[in-house]
Amino acid sequence: MSQPPQSPDAPDAAEPPAPPADPAGPAEPVGRAASAGSAARASSSPGSPDSAGAAPATAGGAAVAGGGEGASTGGRRGRRSALALAAMATVAVPGLNPARLALPQSRTEELHVVGVVDTQGRHWEVLEASSDAMGASLEAEAEVLRRVGRVADAGRISFDVSRAGGSLRNQGAHIQVRSHIEGRPIAVDSLRPGPGLSAGLGKVLGEIHEMPTAVISESGMPVYTAEEVRQRWLSLLDDAAATGKVPPALLGRWEEALEDTALWRFRPVVVHGDLAEDNVLTAGGAVVSVRGWTQAHVGDPAEDMAWIYSSVPVDCLDSIEDAYDVARAEGVDKHLRDRAELVSELGLARWLLHGVRGGEQAVVRDAESMLEDLAAQVGDTPLVAPATPRLAPVPGERVTADQDASTSPVAMVSVEPQDPDGA
Repeated sequence: MSQPPQSPDAPDAAEPPAPPADPAGPAEPVGRAASAGSAARASSSPGSPDSAGAAPATAGGAAVAGGGEGASTGGRRGRRSALALAAMATVAVPGLNPARLALPQSRTEELHVVGVVDTQGRHWEVLEASSDAMGASLEAEAEVLRRVGRVADAGRISFDVSRAGGSLRNQGAHIQVRSHIEGRPIAVDSLRPGPGLSAGLGKVLGEIHEMPTAVISESGMPVYTAEEVRQRWLSLLDDAAATGKVPPALLGRWEEALEDTALWRFRPVVVHGDLAEDNVLTAGGAVVSVRGWTQAHVGDPAEDMAWIYSSVPVDCLDSIEDAYDVARAEGVDKHLRDRAELVSELGLARWLLHGVRGGEQAVVRDAESMLEDLAAQVGDTPLVAPATPRLAPVPGERVTADQDASTSPVAMVSVEPQDPDGA
C-alpha cells in the first residue's frame, strides 16, 4: 500500500535515484572542471548585492553553468552534469576545490544532488533545483538549517544538520552547496524496544519540538496557532468531502474530532513537517542528523508524531513515547496521540486531493482503496472515545438500601453558636 506524502504541497514521490558514479573514477575531469570554476570565481564581483552566501557569477561562470544539458529561462529547466555542478560549487563556496565526485548522487524531477569531496577532504552536497519554486524552497530551508545549526552548536540538541556553504543564482540556475553528514536512513521496521535507537528517535523528536519557535519565525517559515491548525484541517475535510470519494463514516469520524475543541488545546511548537525514513539519518546505533526541512513550520507536534504511530512497530511505541516525554521539558498535552491518529487518517484525504487536483487517476484509485480499507477497519467507532461519566444520584430519587445491609446508628449532635466574647 502506498504511503501518502506528508504535505499537501509535497512533490510527487521521488524517482529511484540514479546509480552513483564511481567516486574514484572522475577525479581528473573534476580537476579540469574545478579549473574552469576557479576562472569563473576570479572574474566574479565580490561586492554583489546578492543575498548573504550567494556568490555572483559573470560570463565565465555562465560558461561553467552551461555544462551538461544547459539551463532554460523560467519554469522547469534542463539538468547539468555532475561535473558541471562540481565546477559551479567552486563559484558558490570560496576555497572549495573539487577533488572527486562522491555520494550522494541522485536525481528527481525537482532536485539533482551531487556529492563532492574537495582537496581539503571536506565532503559537500551540491543541490540543483529544477524550478524557481524548488529554488525558493531550498533557500528557505537553508535559513532554517542555519538556525537549527546554532541550536546544535549550543549543545541543546543531540543531532546535527547540514550547514549551508553557499549558493549561486545565475541565468536561471538555483545551486546550493551544503556540508554532507554521514549516515544511513533509519529503518523503522528494524527498530526494537528499549533504550537504543527507538528511545533515540523519541528523544530527537522531543528535542525538535522543544526548539525555540524563533528558529522558524525568523526563517520566514509559516507560524500557525492551534486554532489555525484546526481550521486548516477543516478546510481540507471540506475539500475532500466535495470529491464524493470519501466514505461517509470517515467524514463523520473526522468532523466529530475536529469539532471537539478539547482536542485542540496545545502549545504550538517547531514542527519538522516531513518526517520519513530518508530524512532521519543514523550511525553507530544513534540518530545523527535530521534533514528535509522544507516543510518546517510552527504548529501541532501531532503532525510529526503521526509518522511514528503509522510507521514504527507497535512494541517500540512505549520506548519512543517515554524518551519523547522526557525530552519535552514543558510536558505533553493529553490529546497528542488522538490528534496524531487523526492527522495520519487525514493524510489519506490529502493524498486523494493530490491525485484529484493533479489529474492522476492512479493516485486517486490508490487513495480510494486506502480510504475504503480504513473505513472497514474503524467502522462507526469515534476517533476519541467519549469519557465514561461518573455515576451520581439523580436529584429527587431515593435509593432503597438492601434489607440485609448492615447499618450503624448515627448520633445527632446539636451545636450551639458560641459568643464571640466567650460569654
